[in-house]
Amino acid sequence: MNLGFSEEQEVLRDMVRSLCGAHSPIEVVREMEDDPKGYPDALWKQLAESGLLGVLIPETYGGAGQGLLETALVHEELGRALAPTPAFVSSVVAAKALLLAGSEAQKQEWLPRIASGTTVFGVAWLEPQSGFGPKGVQLRAEKRGAGFRLTGEKRHVGFASSATRLVTLARTGAAPEEISLFLVNPQQPGVTLTQMKSLASDTQYDLRFEDAEAEPLGSAPAAWACWEELMHDAIIVLAANAIGGAARAHEITTQYAKDRKQFDKPLGAFQAIAHYLADAITRIDGGRVLVYEAAWARDAGRSVRRLAPMAKLFACDVYRDTTAMCEQVWGGVGFTVEYDIQLYFRRAKQLQLTWWDAPCLEERIAADVLDD
Repeated sequence: MNLGFSEEQEVLRDMVRSLCGAHSPIEVVREMEDDPKGYPDALWKQLAESGLLGVLIPETYGGAGQGLLETALVHEELGRALAPTPAFVSSVVAAKALLLAGSEAQKQEWLPRIASGTTVFGVAWLEPQSGFGPKGVQLRAEKRGAGFRLTGEKRHVGFASSATRLVTLARTGAAPEEISLFLVNPQQPGVTLTQMKSLASDTQYDLRFEDAEAEPLGSAPAAWACWEELMHDAIIVLAANAIGGAARAHEITTQYAKDRKQFDKPLGAFQAIAHYLADAITRIDGGRVLVYEAAWARDAGRSVRRLAPMAKLFACDVYRDTTAMCEQVWGGVGFTVEYDIQLYFRRAKQLQLTWWDAPCLEERIAADVLDD
């Protein structure tokens, strides 16, 4: 693996950092907490005009046709800035679902609109008291004439109030993996949206479906294999997001340790705090390499069955542990809303719990190790 980046990749990273600095400063992040929409129009417009929403989408469908490594670089910077945006659910998860399972007509209709930012997609996957596996999908899809109707509940649906369509997992049979993907209009009668309050204060909704109309995504009778494949891409992207957040939390804490004085010397001059910061940056740099390796392997056509779960497990652990350490360095003020470090601390924990949590990831890694 070549750990050096091309000039184009470095330009991409710099562009995203500059864009976030201009359109998603920490003041905007704070304004968007618990906001019903959850993202600023100015940021979304700039992401679209810069082509960043179509990084993973082939040029045939109006995207940039780049790989997962470039996508990881984009989302590392978005994580660094805590950028409030539906780019992950819309341009990564939903776009990948369309590419893997959608019909050609569906791809032609929706992918150019996702890439241009004129359409936001959401993802309805998790359900109350259910796990991450196929048995956790209990939302029923019943065949009615030429279409399907959904009845049940979904939780933790990001940016649902702004979505034109939701990629929705629903059960079409009794066997564990008899699950299909559907496109659902969340604004139609029969869908009730209730905003949820989360640890990260991001924009999530509880959705109740009462005989809601749904369009099958493609024609495959079962789509769990597609979901598994796209999830491995998705968690690599989230791992990059976590490393970006951890690196920025470390930066602002390091600066605080230089500026804050106790007993007439900076906090960073005390060995214990210096060693905390040293240990943390070592793990951050190690996690970053693991994330890049997983993204590179995916682009090279290699298996990421082990690497992808390893990347998210380690990156999210690093993010959570780093921000917890940072809170200790900041002291009591670190937990107050006036200081920014708590924004990273809360998001680190939520990211660790979502999109395959630590026990789920550990089971997957262990299964691959033991199978070997």
